[in-house]
Amino acid sequence: MDGNNRWASRAGLPGAAGHRAGVEAVRGIIEACQARGIEVLTLYAFSSENWGRPEAEVRALLALFSRYLRREIDKLNRDNIRLRFIGRRDRFSDHLQRLMERSEAQTRNNTKATLVLAVDYGGRWDLVQACQQLASRVASGLLSPENITEDTIHQTVSLGDLPAPDLCIRTGGDYRVSNFLLWQLAYTELHFTDLLWPDFDDAALGRAIDDFASRERRFGCRNPSQGSESSWRMSDSQGEP
Repeated sequence: MDGNNRWASRAGLPGAAGHRAGVEAVRGIIEACQARGIEVLTLYAFSSENWGRPEAEVRALLALFSRYLRREIDKLNRDNIRLRFIGRRDRFSDHLQRLMERSEAQTRNNTKATLVLAVDYGGRWDLVQACQQLASRVASGLLSPENITEDTIHQTVSLGDLPAPDLCIRTGGDYRVSNFLLWQLAYTELHFTDLLWPDFDDAALGRAIDDFASRERRFGCRNPSQGSESSWRMSDSQGEP
């Protein structure tokens, strides 16, 4: 969800106003996903690298995050949406950690959809913590190195109990994933838009989904209907019968 600060700058407003506008966009996109029957929405709310921003901005972001949880958790619960968090928690205040725990507990049994907030999250950290967990299990004799498979790793990284993401949308005009869900995005379709996050709305989401629906997802395989033709062309180009 990139572009809050640029949105505020273009409007002649302080950066905090951009982040508040970004929260409004979050509300709108959650409702748009509900209307479309999307079952899992993961939002990259605060990256591991965001700690490097100016201290005043970090404080404002964390205060906004805390306020969002206090104000929105009851509505999420009424809408039967489960709230989850991925990322480190130990660098947050005790108050914020307790608020996150209560929010998860309050919505734990909801079944209509899952909202995941990635906070103090980084894809490299996710892989490192998975490796540490697996190494600990090997050291304790609970797991043999030869039994470490893609499935084992998938179950150990964040969101291992949820389907792999189908679509990743990045706003703000940059063409990169910025350390987000590096393992999980292996075959995810990517959609980039120049819209800044506060301007990303239901119509923009619809365009992203239409773009996604127009693509053929082969997951590294060949379309069966094209298999024989592709093989023949390869043989023909090499001068083989």
